[in-house]
Amino acid sequence: MAEGEKKFTSVGSLKPGSYLLIDGFACQVRTTDKSKPGKHGSTKARVVAFDVFSGQKRGILKPTSADVEVPIMAKGSAQVVAVMGDSLQIMDLSSYETFDVKKPDTPGLSSGVEVEYIRWGDNIKVLRQKGS
Repeated sequence: MAEGEKKFTSVGSLKPGSYLLIDGFACQVRTTDKSKPGKHGSTKARVVAFDVFSGQKRGILKPTSADVEVPIMAKGSAQVVAVMGDSLQIMDLSSYETFDVKKPDTPGLSSGVEVEYIRWGDNIKVLRQKGS
């Protein structure tokens, strides 16, 4: 698994929709649940997240003061160059790099269509079709 840039933040500051790394996988937080501090323990947070690139459910349970790694996701615009079965070839509109990515379940993707994508390391995912 190739790694991209990352930073650190506390578990207590995570909100639904934010990103974090769980076991080296970039995940998006769905829910956070904080427990009350006990007599001898600190406040804990249970975080349920889904892998951004594979969709697999992952979770962590840590003290709210603990640090977690947060991936710095790069977002960009690209144009579909070719549709090849269950994959797409897209070209970034600013750097003109081409990438082969898994085809999303978005209807109407064909050559020449503009899409938005998210990238972390070598992982790339098409988020949505731009325009109409």
